[in-house]
Amino acid sequence: MTAVDNLDWLYRGTSEIFPDQPESLDKTQSLSALLQEIDRPLRVKLGIDPTGTEIHLGHSIPFRKLRAFQDAGHTAVVIIGDFTAQIGDPTGKSEVRKQLTAEQVRDNAREYLDQLRPILDFDSPGRLEIRYNSEWLNPLNLTGILDLLSTMTVGQMLAKEGFSERYTKETPIFLHEFLYPLMQGYDSVMIDADVELGGTDQKFNIAVGRDLQRHFGKKPQFGLLLPILLGTDGTQKMSKSLNNYVGLREDALSMYSKLEKTPDTLLKDYYELLTNLPLESLCDNPRENQKRLALEVVSQFHGDEGARNAQKTAGDLVLKGNVANTEAIPEFSLAGVTFPVKLFYLLGATGLCSSSGEGRRQIQGGAVRLDTQKVEDVNLVFDSPESLGGKILQVGKNKFIRLVF
Repeated sequence: MTAVDNLDWLYRGTSEIFPDQPESLDKTQSLSALLQEIDRPLRVKLGIDPTGTEIHLGHSIPFRKLRAFQDAGHTAVVIIGDFTAQIGDPTGKSEVRKQLTAEQVRDNAREYLDQLRPILDFDSPGRLEIRYNSEWLNPLNLTGILDLLSTMTVGQMLAKEGFSERYTKETPIFLHEFLYPLMQGYDSVMIDADVELGGTDQKFNIAVGRDLQRHFGKKPQFGLLLPILLGTDGTQKMSKSLNNYVGLREDALSMYSKLEKTPDTLLKDYYELLTNLPLESLCDNPRENQKRLALEVVSQFHGDEGARNAQKTAGDLVLKGNVANTEAIPEFSLAGVTFPVKLFYLLGATGLCSSSGEGRRQIQGGAVRLDTQKVEDVNLVFDSPESLGGKILQVGKNKFIRLVF
């Protein structure tokens, strides 16, 4: 638990807090002063639009900060943008986003929340509210919409970076996109947010929330901005499309294999943003820093034992299997496999062996390993894909495949 009188957790990894004058005794100008003097839990807002189903470590950063607020005794309010996701946040987009159905958004939201369980405190009473903004946006009538629209000029909207670029390039901007920041800001009004968290690309939307709270006679929230995480390539924003990401659902070995190769230039940022380890614990040996980082992050999602097993397996694969890069091992999806399944069948299906019969012979000859452990039972059966997901199947010294589901 974070001590209330020690605010190092508040500023760790934070890009900007606005407004913030730490030396001020005026609680309306200093979040740190407010935290030290307030006599009730703060309501700390973080909104997500579930336009997809996968969360990676870059997405986890604001949720880690939200957990820090929970641990300090405050209330996390996670807004599921089931209404706004049907529009799609135009931030950083060069063209209009595809609109989703309400059913798609609800399904995605369930997937999101499941992935957040290792990060947020779902169990302590009063520490988490999950709200859906369709609760107040669906009933909003034309009078209410006009009231929102009257708070901002077209010029102010076009000052938003993404809109400005699209307008200059004469790329179409549709009127419903102008509603997005206003509706997100209206969320802050409806849940009485004291603080809103977001990436540095969300400053405009968070500031709109402050303006709308003033418009509706409420105290304006503080904005706390967090950096955008660079991916494992060390150059571009972490993204699934760029294949430079570490997904929260990845198996322990896959996560570990990626993180133990974190570029030296990113180690400090990854330590600061993805762990609670003191930055002074970084040593002069980059390789040791990489391994400790990988172990710490993997343990958050797979437990200490899972992380240690992943570290051992990765090391064994390199030492015993002459594998230079465990991350580069090709993958085989178990989605099309009918379970229960015998291992010798998988050896043929994956292409590691030319047929199931050869797979049986390779097992009999002692040439088959599963996560570095020799397979001796020629009739070994697996009942479900979960029992194999993330494991590395090996034939001989140089043939490997990672099983995924």
